[in-house]
Amino acid sequence: MQSPDHIIIGSGINALVAGALLSLKGKRVLLLERNDVAGGCLRTEEITLPGFRHDVMAATWVLFMTSPAGAALGPHLARHGFDYCHTKHPTAVLRPDGSALVLTTDRAANVATFNALAAGDGDRHAADTGGIEGEAPFLFSLLGGDLWSWPTAKLLLGQARKRGPRGLAAWFGSALAPARGWLETGYQSPLVQALFAPWVLHCGLTPESTYSGKMGQVVAFALEAAGAPVVKGGSGRAVDAFTALIREKGGDIRTGADVDEITTSGNRVTGVRLASGETIAAPSVLASVAPGQLANRLLRASAAPETKAAAKSFRHGRGNFQLHYALDRHPEWLTAGLDDVALIHLADGIDSVSKASNEAERGQLPATPTICVGQPHRLDPTRCPDGRAILWLQIPDAPRHVKGDAAGEITTNGWDAATREAFADRIEAILAAHIKDFAAIKLARRAYSPADLESLNINLVGGDPYGGLCSIDQFFLFRPFADAPKLPKGLTMIGASTHPGPGLGGGSGFIAAKRLGA
Repeated sequence: MQSPDHIIIGSGINALVAGALLSLKGKRVLLLERNDVAGGCLRTEEITLPGFRHDVMAATWVLFMTSPAGAALGPHLARHGFDYCHTKHPTAVLRPDGSALVLTTDRAANVATFNALAAGDGDRHAADTGGIEGEAPFLFSLLGGDLWSWPTAKLLLGQARKRGPRGLAAWFGSALAPARGWLETGYQSPLVQALFAPWVLHCGLTPESTYSGKMGQVVAFALEAAGAPVVKGGSGRAVDAFTALIREKGGDIRTGADVDEITTSGNRVTGVRLASGETIAAPSVLASVAPGQLANRLLRASAAPETKAAAKSFRHGRGNFQLHYALDRHPEWLTAGLDDVALIHLADGIDSVSKASNEAERGQLPATPTICVGQPHRLDPTRCPDGRAILWLQIPDAPRHVKGDAAGEITTNGWDAATREAFADRIEAILAAHIKDFAAIKLARRAYSPADLESLNINLVGGDPYGGLCSIDQFFLFRPFADAPKLPKGLTMIGASTHPGPGLGGGSGFIAAKRLGA
């Protein structure tokens, strides 16, 4: 291809979204991926047995399906084979005593079920999800839009006129409430509390985190409205569709192309230099990387002292642990009603979620981790041979660096293979207690510790899948830094470490592409 208009470092969801949108506007884009496989956290591979295709990391696409990026790119990606698979039962919670609660995509059914558990709980759910629906234009502009823009300023001014200054301040105050406060004051049923409490972990938060209550409500609304879809054929199939679209429009994605340095002249980007020594010129570079990678490796001496200092103080969150199973048949849950649920959390309630996440933040292997169990083959039978099954397990409260075991049972030596497999044994014992004859139907398993995940993707620092701690001081206007990073002209930082943060919404790639004229 000719010299590119834009070089994009990385090939995760934000890089793919930016590349596709710019390509559709006639810009020549070149995505450079250091690994041998494109996609970042979007990988579908036969990691257990032949014929069993597992999403190694990211799996659920509700954020992309409901995002501005998804709306803009959906028809184009569909031409290249991108398609969703759904279930009417997006999520459930399964408690240690075997009690369970399933959320459906039917609000009236959810309201009736919740009210039957505790008078008023269903009505409160209707008010919470209806409230998110009613304030969606304002809320989702804050959560996913360009905060430093005139449209956002006009939106805030309009809300101030509508609500009054005190009313707007009151709204922000309530929006900052933690999930524990939201759930304990709003719902009487422990099952309803347990259903929603684990979801804040998927936002990089805990039940005690500021604004985790509002994020829990947003998740509840999104799951009920759009479900928990997966991509037919796996998340890797989505990467294939993005790649085909970008190449169709004259762009390219190169794998095995490790960018060693972003080159500059004066205070302007001139292109990149690969680890192989090859240089590629371009007036614009988008870097989908963590702050430490950008400041200390890619920019090096050209990084402003303020940027290096800010990157040094940037904090990463808990690690992630992935566990995958190939099964001889579909698991027979001992609790009825879970067969077709997309994502099941094994958790007792707010306190168990809080305890496990706190243990992980202190470097301990949680004694009873919060476990998210996905059943992708129930949505997409192409994932495994007929009659067989796969399970996708994510433990969102693993320590980045292991200091010990909260249960005092596992002798730890960092995230070595023995520690990884011992922790996987603990998770499997919890899972097996809820599935009939689990040992008999288990064909194979594959575990990935936080250290393993970082080896797969350099941006998963310590296995943190959220691009950095998502506490209020590192989010919204303050992501990635409290002050705007001082970058060379022509360089744009994107990815989970930038606003609007983690997830498969592609938000930062969308915002960057729009700023660049897409």
